Amino acid sequence: MQKKIILLGYMGSGKSIIASKLSNVLKKNHLDLDVLIENEQNLSINSIFKTKGELYFRKLEHEVFKKLIESDDEFVLSLGGGTPCYANNHLFLQNEGVVSVYLKTSVEELYRRLNKNKSARPIISEMAEEDLKEFIAKHLFDRSFYYHQAKYIISTDDKSIEDVVEEIKKLVA
Repeated sequence: MQKKIILLGYMGSGKSIIASKLSNVLKKNHLDLDVLIENEQNLSINSIFKTKGELYFRKLEHEVFKKLIESDDEFVLSLGGGTPCYANNHLFLQNEGVVSVYLKTSVEELYRRLNKNKSARPIISEMAEEDLKEFIAKHLFDRSFYYHQAKYIISTDDKSIEDVVEEIKKLVA
């Protein structure tokens, strides 16, 4: 049975960088759902949201994710922060042959990481610093149910990227 390793979590939890390092360690392809969608549409996620709307994006995201889950390929996949929360995508996290890992990061840690790098995140780039923590806390609360559908939960607070990669490696060994 081919293994699909899927990393999920809030923006700033380290999904992309951890997936990239993990794929090198495990000698598997690293796929990023947002990048696959951008390549397929020839548009940035930001542009898709602006020109075609969130509903269009979520439908597309679901179709691309479903195709990957149904494929025979082995890979390490990083999801978008909202992916598990729409179109019953969270149900794929329990599929056979899927190792889903929620990179759980505290509100404090996410705030620290995201506040440093706000401009790269369209959804928060214009947000006042004092509103950011509340936004993260509310979003995390709303998404918590979906994130907890993952088969494994790993806390990323106070851990290096290498520590988290090592923990996931043990889960899939």
